[in-house]
Amino acid sequence: MTNPATSSPRLLLRRLREVMAGTGEAEARLNTVVRIIANNMVAEVCSVYLLRGDGVLELFATEGLNPEAVHQTRLRVGEGLIGEIARSARYLNLSDAQAHPAFAYRPETGEEIYHSLLGVPVLRGGRVVAVLAVQNRTQRHYSEEEVEALQTVAMVLAELLVSSQLFRPEDFAQTSDTTAPVRLTGQIFADGLAIGIAVLHEPKIVVDRAIADDTTYEQKRLARSIAQLREAVDAMMSAAQSVFVGESRDILEAYQMFAYDRGWLVRLQEAVASGLTAEAAIKRVQDDTRIRMEAAVDPYIRERLADLDDLANRLYAHLIERDEAKPALPDNAVIVARHMGAAEILDYDRERLRAVVLEEGATTSHVAIIARALQIPLVGNVRDARKSVESGDRIIVDGEQGQIFVRPGEEVLHAFQANLAARAARLARFAALRDQPSETLDGVRIALNVNAGLLIDMDQLQSSGADGVGLYRTEIHFMVRPRMPKIDSQTGFYRAVLNRADGKPVVFRTLDVGGDKALPYLRIESGENPAMGWRAIRLGLDRPALLQSQLRALLRAAEDRDLRIMFPMIAEVSEFVAARAILERELERHRASGAPEPRSLHLGAMVEVPSLAWQLDELLEVVDFLSVGSNDLLQFLFAVDRGNPRVAGRYDRLSPPVIAFFRHLVCKADAAGVPISVCGEMAGSPLEAMALLGLGFRNLSMNAASIGPVKEMVRHVVLTELTSYMSGMNGAQERSIRDCLGDFARRHGVPV
Repeated sequence: MTNPATSSPRLLLRRLREVMAGTGEAEARLNTVVRIIANNMVAEVCSVYLLRGDGVLELFATEGLNPEAVHQTRLRVGEGLIGEIARSARYLNLSDAQAHPAFAYRPETGEEIYHSLLGVPVLRGGRVVAVLAVQNRTQRHYSEEEVEALQTVAMVLAELLVSSQLFRPEDFAQTSDTTAPVRLTGQIFADGLAIGIAVLHEPKIVVDRAIADDTTYEQKRLARSIAQLREAVDAMMSAAQSVFVGESRDILEAYQMFAYDRGWLVRLQEAVASGLTAEAAIKRVQDDTRIRMEAAVDPYIRERLADLDDLANRLYAHLIERDEAKPALPDNAVIVARHMGAAEILDYDRERLRAVVLEEGATTSHVAIIARALQIPLVGNVRDARKSVESGDRIIVDGEQGQIFVRPGEEVLHAFQANLAARAARLARFAALRDQPSETLDGVRIALNVNAGLLIDMDQLQSSGADGVGLYRTEIHFMVRPRMPKIDSQTGFYRAVLNRADGKPVVFRTLDVGGDKALPYLRIESGENPAMGWRAIRLGLDRPALLQSQLRALLRAAEDRDLRIMFPMIAEVSEFVAARAILERELERHRASGAPEPRSLHLGAMVEVPSLAWQLDELLEVVDFLSVGSNDLLQFLFAVDRGNPRVAGRYDRLSPPVIAFFRHLVCKADAAGVPISVCGEMAGSPLEAMALLGLGFRNLSMNAASIGPVKEMVRHVVLTELTSYMSGMNGAQERSIRDCLGDFARRHGVPV
């Protein structure tokens, strides 16, 4: 038997439209709606729960449950199956609802005789305003077509709820004090300081009419708008060709591919065929995509959501013949948004755009990469930014500390302007040091290198005056692509990195993926402790083809040049030996091909896992250099998740255990004549870098912005005095030697 819900969706929508266009009280029309849905879907129950302003879901209409339960049955968000649907904004399709752990029994409803349940969220503006559910006595699993039908009905139902008097709009408004100063915090995605006027980035698809009168006409409108969208995206890409290189261009090309994605187009066409207008079809597909992708843990998949949202908004603009370009900006605009696609930032006048603030995102997100390429400060993961900011507000973006000041008072404003002036003076002072040697007052040369992960970062190698690249994170080249880059693509990329280095040394770290860094084309289970899971060299050894292709590309790219390769997260010597064996096989293959070999080849290991401390002698016999990754090493050393704010501050990077561990590493490496460096965050802090010098490190790698401050420290310190002072601190029992080192710096005039 064919279900009417799947055989006549347009008939169902037509009947709903008649009810919505009719007269009578809104609640009476809602009762009619649930009866129509129940009959059409051959369901014994259909119910609507409205989400009130106090966060409680109230049963407003039902066909099949006890009518006395209407306005009496209430559930908090997250309570029961209905509350779970509202919390997650995702549908539930259950053949035995009462067996689900979230099931909450409400005796007044009489629902104990019903077993199967299909419930969907009713969304408006991306937020849940209600839950629509159908139930049956028999244990049945609703088909995909029935799920699609109920989701489409939920979209139409949202119109009725918003246009009726069933709830007040202010119940759902995000309220805030729009006059008081507010300080927000977030993560630094692209550094810099800015002060300007807030502009809310709020593209919205408004559906005034959801049900189509003529589906053929709607299909033509959709097809015409898609053609216009593709033409506009192609034009944008042509204009960007001369501006972006490397990953930035790859990201925009991937965005361009989405505009031609057939799967997206088919879903839009199917939504129109079901009886929706073209506008409603775009909104329907956008909401469904958002629900599915927001639940994904894969950062690449979540990144795609921003691009697809952007494309949907652009398509809607073409559909209603609205100018796709963003409104004119004030001279000093700061864009505030939930998230942004890679291309959206290009819509704004770069001469007027001062900074961007996002509620979501990641440092490796595509919009962050584009912002860094454009040198626009960006702070992300700023919770409740859009609730706290109104268009026209004065706003300060501190991309050095990850802070946002909304409607700052005069004192904050003056202090920030003073900070801007001081920063300009500092930058001028550091710029004057660029061509000066990184040498202590007693003549000891200290190598200062940059950490990089993007081709655009290589420009900072020259501008900062760094000696080379101490850590090149190769995984970002893989993470910004929808599929595995081929060997030729990798070769060209690594060759471009070496070209930009212009003879300065570059240390390539092989892929450190897994954990919280996923690849869209490689299924990696994150596990309960992703930082200690299947990642880095473990993944490379278990999937040797991945490591082989990367090593092959590096050998090809380094013809007649020095090549330095470093393997991450080595936990025992046997792992390094196995990785080196793979490289040696690739080197033999390379030689057999007759291609030019690297001028020299140096292999190193990252010291990130404390177990290596007890195999240092054996490791030092087989490596050419060591690099200490202080970020991971210290969280493993102290068993502390540095991403967890409750425990991240429980240890200090200058605590006696860290000092003793690092001193052990340096002594062993020096005795074996093996170069050792530090490439974690410690190296970029002047005070902590001073401690590393006192322990014997002579090679540090850091963020490019830290080169100037660390070089200034180096040029003011007498290393013999510092080393003697650090030696006297052996066996210290304090929680940290930070204060003691700070006192040493002040007494000796060392800027830290």
